[in-house]
Amino acid sequence: MAGGAVFLVNPASANGATGKRWPELERQARDFGLDPHVELSHGPGGLAALARQAADDGASLVVAVGGDGTVHEVVNGLLSSTHTPLPDLGILPRGTGDDFVRALGIPVADIDALTTLRDGRPRELDAGRVTYRTPEGDEAVSYFVSMAGVGMSGAVARKLNTTSKRLGGRIAGLAATFTVFTRWTNVELQITVGSEHRHGLVQDVLVGNTEYHNGGMRLTPGALPDDGLFDVLLIGDVSKLDLALTMPKIYRGTHLPHPRAELLRGTSVGVESAEPLPVELDGEQPGTTPVQFDVVPKALRLRVPSSS
Repeated sequence: MAGGAVFLVNPASANGATGKRWPELERQARDFGLDPHVELSHGPGGLAALARQAADDGASLVVAVGGDGTVHEVVNGLLSSTHTPLPDLGILPRGTGDDFVRALGIPVADIDALTTLRDGRPRELDAGRVTYRTPEGDEAVSYFVSMAGVGMSGAVARKLNTTSKRLGGRIAGLAATFTVFTRWTNVELQITVGSEHRHGLVQDVLVGNTEYHNGGMRLTPGALPDDGLFDVLLIGDVSKLDLALTMPKIYRGTHLPHPRAELLRGTSVGVESAEPLPVELDGEQPGTTPVQFDVVPKALRLRVPSSS
């Protein structure tokens, strides 16, 4: 495996279509000269261990075959390895939302994505290191590369992960957002972004390393994954009517400025609450507050189109 390409495949991604399509995709990858060593996931969390092993074994390229959740697992595996240098990260998009590849300009068409894996260039990316509480109350550490959230976004992630996405990531994300919001009660949070401090009733704290989330919502417009900073959107005590009127603007990235929202930037974010609130990382919901986010500059190299 040393020096080679390892493809880590989530056959359950794209509502199970990836598993059915994989033999053809593997043949195409070999036709492209990528000569992949292939490992298939057999359940949640399995790809993280496989990614770490690939890095420890000296792979030159580790490819996540799946959606945003698959990328999240693979990233966490890579960043848990102590091997240097880490392999390049590649993505063969097979998700329903694919927010991360949308933000990085990676094509979703199979042939174009394989071309990027073979001929693309490496782009250095930041990651977010997150310390939080597990459901059992223990302290844990994970990483994210796209977007994280505290508050309603964590509940939305939980809802999305138990909902069919056969109608696509955008419809699923929109439906989950409104379903959760009808029952959600905003809470008092203490928030620190760099040297800035905020306290009050908050619906959500969204920590963006990139722009997109939940099937194309452009929540933190202008966020760059290689500038060493988080873009942090604080959503205050908004009403249901306000959310309904603002939602079309969120997909366009024109929702700011807003009287009950604020965008801050910083290398660190801390959130505390009187009661545990759900924390979301790249669409996954691993635990609760209190939570601390810290930028890890240039943590990864991602294969992107050579023209980007």
